[in-house]
Parts: sequence; C-alpha cells; structure tokens
Amino acid sequence: MDSIAGIEIYPIISLLIFFIFFVVLFWWVLTAKKDYIKTVSNIPLDNDNQNQTEL
Repeated sequence: MDSIAGIEIYPIISLLIFFIFFVVLFWWVLTAKKDYIKTVSNIPLDNDNQNQTEL
C-alpha cells in the first residue's frame, strides 16, 4: 500500500463520511418529534393486526 500514491486520503475520507453520518443521525434523533417516533414505532404492530384480520 505504501507504493500507491495518494492512498492515505481514502481512510480520512472514510472516517469523515462515517463521522458525519452519525452526527447527522444523532441530530435527527434529538430533534425528531415524539409523535412521529410513536407513529413509526407502531407501524409493525398495525401491519400485523391488518394481516390477521384479512385471513
């Protein structure tokens, strides 16, 4: 790997993408509305109830 010119930038770019993704995700979790979180968390339960009534 030492013989490849410019290879040292790729780990830095990967770390920045990883860090930025989780910072944005953390910010979204902190600023998300509680009603939206509750609605989304109930989707699997609502879907399961609909499947049982269709049978």
